[in-house]
Amino acid sequence: MDATTDDTTGSTTDEAGPGIVVTGVSGRMGRMLVELVRASDACHLVGAVEREGSDWIGQDLGAALGGAPIGITVTDDPLPAIARAQAVIDFTTPSASVGFAELAAQARAVHVIGTTGLSPDDLTRIAAAARHAPIIRAGNMSLGVNLLLGLTRRVAAALGEDWDIEVVEAHHRHKVDAPSGTALMLGAAAAEGRGAALEELRTPAREGITGARRPGSIGFSAIRGGDVVGEHDVIFAAAGERVVLRHLATDRAIFARGALRAALWGQDKGPGEYDMADVLGL
Repeated sequence: MDATTDDTTGSTTDEAGPGIVVTGVSGRMGRMLVELVRASDACHLVGAVEREGSDWIGQDLGAALGGAPIGITVTDDPLPAIARAQAVIDFTTPSASVGFAELAAQARAVHVIGTTGLSPDDLTRIAAAARHAPIIRAGNMSLGVNLLLGLTRRVAAALGEDWDIEVVEAHHRHKVDAPSGTALMLGAAAAEGRGAALEELRTPAREGITGARRPGSIGFSAIRGGDVVGEHDVIFAAAGERVVLRHLATDRAIFARGALRAALWGQDKGPGEYDMADVLGL
């Protein structure tokens, strides 16, 4: 659903549902989110943010996407865009997401974060922002992955330490972080099932002569290549048998749909940190 735009302010009028800002609009996820928001009858697009230096800055978003103008100009200044929004959907970089979290907190807007690779310091700053507005953060926004998290937790709790746990993930060649955010979430769920924190059980990346595996540890293996959207296996291996839990993503749209669902779900929620399990009622 296209927005009716006031050219003097850039704000939209006579639109149903919350106003959404999409960050990183030139990226694959950003473009997909823009399409979903514009097609939705439950919300409308009020802003489009890109990194400083992008060729998209100053262009009408519709024209930048190869279509007709829609009256929203792509900007590298997120403050005015977020100030008039009720939600921000953000799949960018850790440093950018932290900045957006602080601006969304000031605007009391829901901030949906799909960014991965966040450091402990990044998470501390995001937690501080969540004291003022809802933040919904997940390394993976899909229903299937969030069901897999629950299954991983239960299987890990049921099986003893004589079952080794390995999380194997595959993604496209352009992904810059490893293990993936989803793999780390699965590892954390397995550790929780064993009554421990992931940091206590995680095995370092293997290369060379590593020695025998430490009992009860959780390992990670990462594959990068081609255009793989996302594949995650949680392998429980014991003498003579293995249990494998698997999720395959074949369409990146599942993540965009989940993020938009989260942005709408968060509209009546108070300040705090939430995840997709909360959104999906799991």
